[in-house]
Amino acid sequence: MAAVMTTKPPVFSNHGCRLNAYEAEAMKDLASAAGVTDAVIVNTCAVTSEAVRKARQDIRKLRRDNPDAKLIVTGCAAQTEPETFAAMAEVDIVIGNTEKMDPATWQGMTPDLIGATEPVQVDDIMSVTETAGHLIDGFGTRSRAYVQVQNGCDHRCTFCIIPYGRGNSRSVPAGVVVDQIKRLVGSGYNEVVLTGVDLTSWGADLPAAPKLGDLVMRILKLVPDLPRLRISSIDSIEVDENLMQAIATEPRLMPHLHLSLQHGDDLILKRMKRRHLRDDAIRFCQDALALRPEMTFGADIIAGFPTETDAMFANSLALVDDCNLTWLHVFPYSPRPGTPAARMPQVHGPIIKTRAAALRAAGHRKMAQHLQAQIGKTHQVLMENPRMGRTEQFAEVRFGDDQPESQIVQAVISGHENDQLVA
Repeated sequence: MAAVMTTKPPVFSNHGCRLNAYEAEAMKDLASAAGVTDAVIVNTCAVTSEAVRKARQDIRKLRRDNPDAKLIVTGCAAQTEPETFAAMAEVDIVIGNTEKMDPATWQGMTPDLIGATEPVQVDDIMSVTETAGHLIDGFGTRSRAYVQVQNGCDHRCTFCIIPYGRGNSRSVPAGVVVDQIKRLVGSGYNEVVLTGVDLTSWGADLPAAPKLGDLVMRILKLVPDLPRLRISSIDSIEVDENLMQAIATEPRLMPHLHLSLQHGDDLILKRMKRRHLRDDAIRFCQDALALRPEMTFGADIIAGFPTETDAMFANSLALVDDCNLTWLHVFPYSPRPGTPAARMPQVHGPIIKTRAAALRAAGHRKMAQHLQAQIGKTHQVLMENPRMGRTEQFAEVRFGDDQPESQIVQAVISGHENDQLVA
């Protein structure tokens, strides 16, 4: 009797940011529609050299675990250094960030065509001028949907290679975004998060150059049934008047902003080629808190940037209190080949590690203060699963009994432990 041939669905391994996770969901749909089977897709990140190393490590492991599958590498690292991955014996095909969202690419990945597929399909990302429709399809848990409204970046920070992986900034038109959010709310989502590579640059490439605040106000006006709207990481120096107005007057805009601050010392900020200074960041946080006293801030901070002295680092450490940062994302600096910062005088590794630990400790202290201050308060909690949800400020809340998943429940906070509130 002849052996029965079996096929397996594609295996996806995702690295890096929320955008990559978003695009992995879109790729699953594209691969499924094209009938792709017996394949492993690795969606890489290029933000640091360590991210690229981890991607290569993951590729080797996935090849050992899936010896007969076609192994496809995509994402930002594949876009910025395709030759690195094409040279790996484990890799069959390398595709770029634009190509991975093209249905025609995945049609070429079917078993009968894959032998004829070009092994490297990576075009010039800087020539891309539109944001594809898949970027606003939304994904997430049953409670929260992420809507990609912007891609790429026009800025050239000296430590960052992401513009070379994502291309220049391009925006999804407001009408398209509003229509998508209406569909998501109609499907039962109670919270939508607007995301992008450089979210506050949204609109600059659209007619009349609207600002992010215009988009936020339009969504809240035209989708009155949307209970909660969040915006993800923003560049505080680019925040417009309408966004500040929304912070002040729109309770459905959640009081939680994640800021791309990167450092707290003016000279380092200049060497990073950032567009704000220390006082700009502090002033923004003070202004936002004055408009919305319950506002909380998250922030990205890099420890050990080239030329960083003890005094410069002390300015970053002080920023945690000066900006009242509750949720801190600390990145120990590692040189990224091809960036100007990689050619600057480097800080020794053990010093970077010590400074990163000090920043994390400061961040944890601020988070504990925030959690302690919530005891006795009533919060509207969006349930992510029957026993855990998040407050308006994005703090996790643990419940002792089951709650209706994906619904917003009113809860009185009784304590906190293990970095979670208890209700």
